[in-house]
Amino acid sequence: MEPHQPRLNIVLFEPQIPQNTGNIARTCACTGARLHLVGPMGFSIDDKKLKRAGLDYWHYLDITYYENTQEFLEKHSDDSLFFFTTKGRKVYSEQSYPDNCYLIFGREDAGIDEHILLRHPDSCLRLPMIGPVRSLNLSNTVAIAVYETLRQWGFPALQNEGQLHQFCWDDPISFD
Repeated sequence: MEPHQPRLNIVLFEPQIPQNTGNIARTCACTGARLHLVGPMGFSIDDKKLKRAGLDYWHYLDITYYENTQEFLEKHSDDSLFFFTTKGRKVYSEQSYPDNCYLIFGREDAGIDEHILLRHPDSCLRLPMIGPVRSLNLSNTVAIAVYETLRQWGFPALQNEGQLHQFCWDDPISFD
C-alpha cells in the first residue's frame, strides 16, 4: 500500500487574464495540485495566450470547471477553504493547511466578493505588502501560497534534488 499523498486544490474565481491562468496551471502541473476554474472567465479556455503560458504541461493537469462561485461554494461547503485577499486579517504563513484544502483566489481586478469574505472571516489570508501597493500579481501570489502549503507538508512526492545535464554533482572538476 502506497503512503497517502496529501492533495492541494487551487481555485480561481472568475480569472480575467489568460497569461496568469496559464502560469497558475503550470504551477499546478509542477506541484500536482488540482486546478478549479470558476466562471465567468474573461477569456476562452482555448486562448493562445493561456496555452502558451502553460507550455506543454496541460496533460498533467486535473482541472474542474464551475459555472459560478455559488456552484463552487455549494459543492465545497464542508471543505477547508482559504481565501487569499488583500483584505485578510491573518498572514498566510500563520495558517496551518490541512490535507485536501482549497486555496481560493479572486479576479485580478476586483479580488473576491466581500459578501463571501464576510462569511469566512477566519479563513481570509493575506500576503504582507508595503502600504501604497494594491496587490501582488495573481500568479505570483498563487505560487507563494502553494509552496508555503507544500513546505508545511514536507514537499510530498516532489523531487527535491535536481540533476546537472553535462556533469554529475559528485564529479571532480577542475577550473584551470
